[in-house]
Formats: sequence, structure tokens, C-alpha cells
Amino acid sequence: MSGMSTAPYQEFARTTLGYEFTNIELLVTALTHRSYVNEHKKSVSQHNERLEFLGDAVLELAVTDYLYNTYDEPEGTLTSWRAALVRTESIGEAGERLGYEPLLRMSRGEKQGSERARQAILANAFEAVIGAIYLERGYQDAEAFIKKHITAKLDAILEEGSWRDPKSHLQEVSQRLDSATPQYRVLEETGPDHDKIFTLGVYVGGKLMGKGSGHSKQMAQQKAARAALQRYETERGTPKTD
Repeated sequence: MSGMSTAPYQEFARTTLGYEFTNIELLVTALTHRSYVNEHKKSVSQHNERLEFLGDAVLELAVTDYLYNTYDEPEGTLTSWRAALVRTESIGEAGERLGYEPLLRMSRGEKQGSERARQAILANAFEAVIGAIYLERGYQDAEAFIKKHITAKLDAILEEGSWRDPKSHLQEVSQRLDSATPQYRVLEETGPDHDKIFTLGVYVGGKLMGKGSGHSKQMAQQKAARAALQRYETERGTPKTD
């Protein structure tokens, strides 16, 4: 490892993951972004993309196995629940809670990147850590890690109704209660072209029901729809899930 200290990584493994790594280089590689290798070509040759590829497959299998064996629901529902559990936002948040961001090795440019790019890097590293655990400890420990940090969040996701596509759900609710179809309008665009923030409003029958902001209009629409659903819930007691 070119003389670098692996002690912080071993400490992270011991205190956060709950066990020592025999091959600590696996964990270091899992937390190494491609951009770091590009900046340190003479001393570093491995980044986390292969481990991410492996971890992604282990994650999908573990979540699928859990859902299939825990819930007697149709395929479409289980697919939606799985998508909510393994989406970038969910995985990135799980990585953030783990607190490994200070150990992530990335270029100076990536460290100063957008919030969207940061979340994607956290999510990819989380999957790479799963890959490292799988290689170091086997499927059982990788599955236990996934259960603790990912599938354990399912109850909250079901309670919030966030597994459902908020735009489709809002359309169902607004048509049922107000006989109107939601309309989305751009309210504001800020920031440079490479990191633009869009703010959209969703209107039902001409009334502004919610706003949302994001790095794409689609993301902003989703957030606006979610805000509108919360408003329906507050004002009219409409369940967020049917």
C-alpha cells in the first residue's frame, strides 16, 4: 500500500463492521474512487469499481431473498419495494450513516463536486464495501450487513409510502379527490450549467400543492409530488399508501 497506514481502515472494520479484516487492502480498495487512482498512478493501481460490481449483485440477491421469504406480495409490489431499498439515495444515506466518508480516497476535484455526485460516490462505495465483506467473510456476513443497514429500513419506507412513485400516486389521489390532473411548472433555475438546480411546483386545479428542487427536472417533480402528497395527508387525512 505504498507505506500508507491502514490503521484507520482496520479501526473502521473493527468498530463499525464488527470484525477484523485479514486482507485490509480489500476494504481500502472498496473506499478508493477511480479519480484517486488517476491522481496517484505511480503508487495506486486499484479502485473500487470491480468490488462495486460484485457488491451490487450480492445486495440485490440479499434484498430479493429477504423480500421473497418475508412478504407474500405479488411480483410487482416486491419489485417496487426492492427498487426503493437499493436506489442510489437509499444506499448513499446508508453509507453516510456508516461514517466512512472521511476514509474515502478520491481526487480533489471530486471532493469539491456536487451533492448529487457525492451521493453517487457514497452509494458506489457502499456496494463496494459489501463486495469486500463478501470476499473477506462470505455471503452470510454480507447478508447480515445488508439486513442491518438496508432491509431494516423497509418498515419506514412502507410507512412513508416512499416506495411508490410519487407522481403516479399524486395523480391517483388528485383525480380521486379533486377530479384534476397535476400540472408541473418550472419556478426557478439556479446555478451553473454543469450543476444547475431546478425548482418546480405542482398545481392541482390551479392551486400550488407542493414544491421540489433537484439537479434535474424529473428529480424536482418527484420531490414536488411528495410534498403535495404530504399536504393532502395534512389537510385531508388522505393515506399516503392505499
